[in-house]
Amino acid sequence: MTPHDSTWMHTEAAQAADAVARQFSANAAVVAELAAALRAKPPRFIVTCARGSSDHAATYGKYLFETALGLVTASASPSVGSVYAVQPRLEDALFVVISQSGKSPDLLRNAEIAKAGGARVVALVNVTDSPLARLAHTVLPLHAGPENSVAATKSYLCSLAALLHLTAHWSGDARLLAAADALPDAMRAAWVQDWSALVAGLRLAERLFVLGRGLGLGAAQEAALKFKETCGLHAEAFSSAEVKHGPMALVGRDFPVLAFAQDDDTGSGTAAVAEEFRARGAPVWVSRPGASGAGMLPLPPTPHPACTPILTVQAFYGAVNALSLARGFNPDLPTHLNKVTETV
Repeated sequence: MTPHDSTWMHTEAAQAADAVARQFSANAAVVAELAAALRAKPPRFIVTCARGSSDHAATYGKYLFETALGLVTASASPSVGSVYAVQPRLEDALFVVISQSGKSPDLLRNAEIAKAGGARVVALVNVTDSPLARLAHTVLPLHAGPENSVAATKSYLCSLAALLHLTAHWSGDARLLAAADALPDAMRAAWVQDWSALVAGLRLAERLFVLGRGLGLGAAQEAALKFKETCGLHAEAFSSAEVKHGPMALVGRDFPVLAFAQDDDTGSGTAAVAEEFRARGAPVWVSRPGASGAGMLPLPPTPHPACTPILTVQAFYGAVNALSLARGFNPDLPTHLNKVTETV
């Protein structure tokens, strides 16, 4: 079998901490300037716009903006602008577009509509000379560097980090600012955690639920996508609260569940749902910072609950890369997928 550390996915995920440190240094001035402008003239609300892994980053951004800033944040439906040609009422809104390539036609069209409608457009992009970067009022470069694996890793983590960086400076929260400073080292600690139990447990699996809640929901969405695209494993992500409204009826003996428990007020509820599923005979793995014991996937203590999803996904990427290889797949070249997906 191909060594797990020989793939582009492994190599690039391992670079994420250094990329985040580079991003924070390079973006210091533009983030400070944008944060000052947003404090001086706060938006009425925030709208995110993204596809795929970037949309999972936007889910994280929603919870981060709402918990740290108290600003209502909604996810735009790209088809409303690009297909139905509707002009949403976005006067004095902040419109945050997240795209690794910065050239998907539907995201571009929605950013154009938002800008014409009076929104401040901020683009988080890895390609800084992209059409989206040229269109935006402000660009926050991800500084992830080239990404050769089709499965995005460091660009996703850099998107989360950019959202954290902006929110920390916008809010002025001393704990969040300190946590951002500590994030790269915490990511390095997360990367070396041993999640081999998850790899062994899912090697022959056919389906899976991934649970998260609040700040951790986007991490669960990202994990479910990576299971599908790199491992051929049908995985679905749910809020640990929402799973109790019907989907939990599917969970029983031999139905695997992976739960990402936050180190905040949502964590105990997520852990309780996981224990309920374990009592039914389901194989269950839980990640929670500092927790240990049977069925627990290790995570180091985190600088702040807002950093926990970043550390969780950092550790997860190493495991899903190994799982992909164990199941006979190439995580760098998922079947039928391309690096850049352009939707209209």
